[in-house]
Amino acid sequence: MTAPLKHSDPITVDVALGERAYDIVIGRDVLQTLGPRIAAMRPGVRTAIVTDRTVAKHWLEATEASLAQAGVPTSRVIVEEGEGSKSYAGLEKVSEALVAAKIERNDLVIALGGGVVGDLAGFAAAILRRGVDFVQVPTSLLAQVDSSVGGKTGINSPQGKNLIGAFHQPILVIADTAVLDTLPPRQFRAGYAEVAKYGVLGDEAFFTWLEKNHADIFAGGAAREHAIATSCRAKAAIVSRDERETGERALLNLGHTFGHALEAATGFSDRLFHGEGVSVGMVLAAEFSAQRGMIPEDAAARVKRHLADVGLPTRLQDIAGFAQEGLADADALLALMAQDKKVKRGKLTFILLEAVGRAVIAKDVDPSLVRAFLQQKLSEK
Repeated sequence: MTAPLKHSDPITVDVALGERAYDIVIGRDVLQTLGPRIAAMRPGVRTAIVTDRTVAKHWLEATEASLAQAGVPTSRVIVEEGEGSKSYAGLEKVSEALVAAKIERNDLVIALGGGVVGDLAGFAAAILRRGVDFVQVPTSLLAQVDSSVGGKTGINSPQGKNLIGAFHQPILVIADTAVLDTLPPRQFRAGYAEVAKYGVLGDEAFFTWLEKNHADIFAGGAAREHAIATSCRAKAAIVSRDERETGERALLNLGHTFGHALEAATGFSDRLFHGEGVSVGMVLAAEFSAQRGMIPEDAAARVKRHLADVGLPTRLQDIAGFAQEGLADADALLALMAQDKKVKRGKLTFILLEAVGRAVIAKDVDPSLVRAFLQQKLSEK
């Protein structure tokens, strides 16, 4: 598997969901095509852009210009950046702003931002007037390869991550890889964890390619489009077979059962970005798999080594304020895992590995084994 030698024309990935099918358009400078695409899809439509303050500084004017040039009227809703906006208060602010903007059922909400904005704007669209269509314009690597695709929308509860939400598919995703050039390095690295996840859970050849080509992805070379398109194809294929996560879509949560608990323990703060939690969680899942005899220890070490090579956290001790807020308490972390959406009738479900490139759903995992494993990991120096 090799990347193209130069930036190619935009890549289109189809998410095959029958009447709810849509395209993911990937490439440099595709943001400027947003207005013409919307005008062609929905003549006469009105739009509202939901974004955060940081993204607005870089990309709101360009987005509005594309819409204006295509004759598409729009308004703007600006929220604070960060997980704090994915709350009941944040949802109320966005919903009321959309009502005030007179967005009707045949209009469109545009989510311009990272995963927080996409989840929040998508959920507001899902409940506004009992359902308004929306377009995802993801501006972070994590959003481009994961959260903008598949229709999961929602907000956080004080009791856990993404516990309030709805499945609401976008009608279009515009993933402009040029916008990633303005991302802080830490945020780009956090998004890369989700790219690596696709190799670890289902494509060993892609993981091998990432081990060899990650520098070009970070540098913004042609490998970036290739990695994003490969990730989107992987997710689109799974989503098209299991839209509402009744089966194999749960595999996409590799690293998330551990990761979401760690995010909750750190107060959904910038002490631990979502992708960083996934990175630590993926390593824990691999090491737990090795401890259970499902994979060799060197396979788990391979996953850990690659994530560490790109600068991602791989150990509990890598998290800022590790000894605070329950992070050093196995029982507290286990209690947070019990709020995971994959829990059924109190039984823990984990995504574990049978090989690098082959994940499986492990149901009814004995909590005592998880507690002992966490205690072991917490005791490491």
